[in-house]
Amino acid sequence: MELREGYKNTEVGVIPEDWEVKCLDEIAESFQLGGNYPNNEIEGNNVLIKMANLGRGNVELSKKYFISSEIIPSEKDRVFYGDILFNTRNTLDLVGKVAIWRDELPRAYFNSNIMRIKFKEEEISSNFFMNLIFNTRNSIYQLRGIATGTTSVAAIYTRDLTKLLVPVPTKSEQTAIATALSDADALINRLSTLIAKKSNIKQGAMQQLLKPKEGWEVKKLGEIFTFHSTANYSKAEMDFDGEIGCMHYGLIHAISNTVYSLENGVKYFLKGNKTDYETIKDGDIIMVDASEDYDGINKSVEVFAVGNRKLIAGLHTYLMRDEKSLLVNSFRGLILNSTFVKNQLIKLAVGMKVYGVSKTQLTEVLIPVPPKEEQTRIATILSDMDAEIQALETKLEKYRKIKLGMMQNLLTGKIRLV
Repeated sequence: MELREGYKNTEVGVIPEDWEVKCLDEIAESFQLGGNYPNNEIEGNNVLIKMANLGRGNVELSKKYFISSEIIPSEKDRVFYGDILFNTRNTLDLVGKVAIWRDELPRAYFNSNIMRIKFKEEEISSNFFMNLIFNTRNSIYQLRGIATGTTSVAAIYTRDLTKLLVPVPTKSEQTAIATALSDADALINRLSTLIAKKSNIKQGAMQQLLKPKEGWEVKKLGEIFTFHSTANYSKAEMDFDGEIGCMHYGLIHAISNTVYSLENGVKYFLKGNKTDYETIKDGDIIMVDASEDYDGINKSVEVFAVGNRKLIAGLHTYLMRDEKSLLVNSFRGLILNSTFVKNQLIKLAVGMKVYGVSKTQLTEVLIPVPPKEEQTRIATILSDMDAEIQALETKLEKYRKIKLGMMQNLLTGKIRLV
């Protein structure tokens, strides 16, 4: 393919003629690993940033780890605004993640699986630009190529990392690119914050609306739901397409809502026509029977929009059906995920690393049952809130795709800002 005027072929692809390609050791000033601190999830004063906290470009703090209270961490391991954090050790597909610290918390430190990289001021205009470069497809591809180890445990060593090749525009263009993409990030972050706020409001509304009230009945779960047969096929025993879909327990854990439209599809399908299991119907509940944490204990989703699809419930799930229609559509999933029910499940859960409640115990769990008119009112209110959140999440995904397109064009020089 003929090159556009003003562009050249390089080891990192086609870039503008006035850009350079440099090894990381030419533009980096220092590489520092964090401290090896004892830590746990018991809340304390000092948060420890671990490999699980690094996303691609951003630090994820949905799960926090804290340095043991008797340990005083070194100030040299403290993170500051704009620090570039590099994940040196992880699984083969995740090692090499890079994120930038934006003062998400007042005080935090990084551990020994994370490296802080500082850059020469005369070469790099801002760490925000390098955060973007590290998260381009070309850089991710190179990082995977230098990772050593197995699928489950892999590492990237400094001696190999320093040879990473990166495109380096002029400093003025670096600044322009970082500013444009930071503006896109700010828009995405504002929308993410709004979604989190709306989700918290919905959670509060759920707690209030689903709290048992005078005039409500209380029934045992076994009086409302009938259990039907589920399959026990592992992922290895299934395909990614076919005639009979399978609601795998991993899908249930991944769904954030209490209802799920099967128009969104499933990931796994049976190999051949080998099922004697009950097929899923609209309004059915699919509940997981195992979880690695208390939040996911016996998590449920109510499914709808089955249509002509043939689907079964899979490994580590219960298939439950309200045969007597004691609960209205959309209310079933809500009440089974209510605080009142969840607290009972937590008390009943058994296990060391994996927790769950048996079918026998489940049948005795108490379920608040409002009059049907009130069930409909509650379901409608919360469904409207869900619809608003879903619309915002759709917009957020659109903005993220736009940003990815901007990155691809700006960080390869296809679009110039100076």
